[in-house]
Amino acid sequence: MNSLVPLVVIIPLLGAASALILSKRPSAQRLVTVIALTAVLIVGGILLYVVNTSGALVMEVGGWPAPFGIVLVVDQLSALMVVVSAIVLLAVLLFSVGQGLADGDDETPVSIYYPTYLILTAGVLNAFIAGDLFNLYVGFEILLVSSYVLITLGGTEQRIRAGTTYIVVSLVSSMIFLVSIALIYGALGTVNIADISRKMGEIPVDVQILLHVMLLIAFGIKAAVFPLSFWLPDSYPTAPAPVTAVFAGLLTKVGVYSIIRAETIMFPGPELNIALMIVALLTMVVGVLGAVAQADIKRMLSFTLVSHIGYMILGVSLGTAAGTAAATYYIVHHIIVQTTLFLAAGLIERVGGTTSINKLGGLLAASPVLAALFLIPALNLGGIPPFSGFLGKLALFQATAAQPSPLGYTLIAAGAIVSLLTLYALIRVWSLAFWRSGGEVDGYESELLRNVSEAPNATAVQSTRRMPRLMVAATAGMVVVGIALTVFAGPLFAVSDGVGDALETPATYVELVFPRGGGND
Repeated sequence: MNSLVPLVVIIPLLGAASALILSKRPSAQRLVTVIALTAVLIVGGILLYVVNTSGALVMEVGGWPAPFGIVLVVDQLSALMVVVSAIVLLAVLLFSVGQGLADGDDETPVSIYYPTYLILTAGVLNAFIAGDLFNLYVGFEILLVSSYVLITLGGTEQRIRAGTTYIVVSLVSSMIFLVSIALIYGALGTVNIADISRKMGEIPVDVQILLHVMLLIAFGIKAAVFPLSFWLPDSYPTAPAPVTAVFAGLLTKVGVYSIIRAETIMFPGPELNIALMIVALLTMVVGVLGAVAQADIKRMLSFTLVSHIGYMILGVSLGTAAGTAAATYYIVHHIIVQTTLFLAAGLIERVGGTTSINKLGGLLAASPVLAALFLIPALNLGGIPPFSGFLGKLALFQATAAQPSPLGYTLIAAGAIVSLLTLYALIRVWSLAFWRSGGEVDGYESELLRNVSEAPNATAVQSTRRMPRLMVAATAGMVVVGIALTVFAGPLFAVSDGVGDALETPATYVELVFPRGGGND
């Protein structure tokens, strides 16, 4: 089964090459891309099943043993992230295909879009299975190049400006990451994650903390934690709807995933746990305060994205198996639900001609289906029982309460308040965009719109367009997956608990890569 491991990267790369060759045949490009992502989903599902039943898989590329060669590792966390990412990537692809068939290729020119989308897929999945820091860095760089192309599709001034901010911030993050890798190699003579775990105790504690902090800064920019999240709300909403959806669902989670690996394997000690808890608190609070001040739905969702990264960092900062398990479940929940909401926002923009709640109204009468497609994930993200958002937050709060401290109780209280404010921001969208009729704002509606601000350089209301069935079906499919997270919460929590238990002791991961203590000592 080890031979299946590299296929999650090889398949999208081969698909991208084929899509480039077929650049003058758009229908063939679409078919190749759909087949490639479907194949990745199937391979990911097989890997998840094998890992859960038989244990983690490790592949030494080219037969070079660790720590000298490139090692690909698929444990429960990696396999779960591959499957969830493949689901999101396939659903968003179908959404974009529906958009392209309905509107032409002005927003997402297929000769560029589909190959770049597959390269983005390869970068995401490569990061999830990387067993050494340099290969993880390569995954980040693949993400950077492809995401810059996607975020500037269409070539509008607003997108180029947002793309410039995104690329500068990403380059700074990459530079910090690369310097961190160089310092780690200089200190330990290795960049293999398992080997780093084995040798970290050989260097002075102050050097360990320096390396730890530098990696957290690099990963924190990718994950958009406070105060390193300033770039996200202005970058994501300007891209085409499918691009925004996949960015919101996946790209920040690559950063969170990397933080989990750093905190559980390379630097498992409690030295920075308090600092991470404070960062989690500030990320939750600052993000949600930004969300409630937005009139534009996509910007509001971007701020909630930042806010809910704080919940994941909270689980990681606890340094316990229960905290890591809760964070894992919440990552899966958030990837699915946040992507669904951005897809629904794309449909709102088509039907209403804008995403500003100041200018929307009457969408419930215009499209009851769209109303349901937005309301269900909105309630889920807001943490309403019995949805997965509630289950994930409850698991995080229980894990936090298991280690009683004033800061922990403060985080639980803040998490509950942030959840309520998230629900308020989302239900305000429902009330104004769907429930009220079009026309003048009065009464309680004027109170809901008090102190909200439009997006910078907001565009005028555009002509309304119909919702193609494929776009609706893709969004509905994601809603169903979000509901499935609740229906099958038991098995998913079992996998998450397995992740937490496996990562509680770094020796478990080290034993995968260096069975019976092998390798360069």
